[in-house]
Amino acid sequence: MTKRLNIAHSISVFGFPVLIITLMIAIAKSKLFELNPEVLSIGVTADLLFTVPFIYFLLIRKKNIPKITILSLFILGIVITTFIIPKENQLFLNQIKTWFLPFLEIGVFTFILFRVRKVLKSYSANKNENNDFFSTLKVTCEEILPKKIAILLTMEIAVFYYGFISWKKTELHSNEFSYYKNSGTISLLMALIAIIVIETYVLHILLGKWSAVAAWIVTGLSIYSGIQIFGFLKSMFKRPFSIETNTIHLRYGILSEAIIDINNIKSIKISSKPIEFNDTTRKLSPLGELESHNMVINVKKENSIIGLYGIKRKFKTLVFYIDKKEEFKAQLDKKISSLE
Repeated sequence: MTKRLNIAHSISVFGFPVLIITLMIAIAKSKLFELNPEVLSIGVTADLLFTVPFIYFLLIRKKNIPKITILSLFILGIVITTFIIPKENQLFLNQIKTWFLPFLEIGVFTFILFRVRKVLKSYSANKNENNDFFSTLKVTCEEILPKKIAILLTMEIAVFYYGFISWKKTELHSNEFSYYKNSGTISLLMALIAIIVIETYVLHILLGKWSAVAAWIVTGLSIYSGIQIFGFLKSMFKRPFSIETNTIHLRYGILSEAIIDINNIKSIKISSKPIEFNDTTRKLSPLGELESHNMVINVKKENSIIGLYGIKRKFKTLVFYIDKKEEFKAQLDKKISSLE
């Protein structure tokens, strides 16, 4: 009975929008459209981008469905319209992309940051141990957007936030540990940014002699890459390793992270010896051999490293670098003993 009600509920919410979308596609592919493409292209575009989201809003306004999901239908409308309307009749669509879409993106960005800030305040008030901006941002985006879009948006917002908004020094608690002070990673990333700056300048001059457009495209991509690396670098100051009640959080900035259940730890040892990496033995740092390690954790059951854009890699042995290795191991050994 409950299953039938859920099916009926889904049909009532999504049935009309899907029906209108199907009808608009049929019109765009019909002979009628070929006879009057200028007028019908505007009508089809308006219906897909505005009518469908508005009807969806009316259907969900009293239901327990996040209102921001309306945005998903708007984006879907843009994608469908781009494919079904001939390029020569996309003037109205291009105007919306140029003038309306940027304001919508800023609005979504602001809304998500507001939601994240609200959740973080709640965490702080309740002394919640998961008071981490990136983790909260990821959960918030996944609640209101399709998963793939949420992952992309999470990374873009995180890079901007850590790179240009979050400047306050992070004070480490007794259960938190840094991992960048003596590893050489910060110096490596700063050197990489410097190389990008120099190469961008040289390439811009060289390409400018051939094509000004190509020169600025390459320059823009290089600047974007530099901003990404700067955001990655600064996130390492803000996301320390931590030993929680039943888990350890190994956060390598926003580049990668692993959450390990303390009961799943088979052994932990301090070691800087060279190690052969394979499908079950991995390094937390995506920089690989460019960064040293001084800690090795073996787990009983396979665990996962979550990398950039949600890419997961399995491991049974994880190696990483940590600044206060003895203190980390002693605290973790004590925690393991207390849980046995």
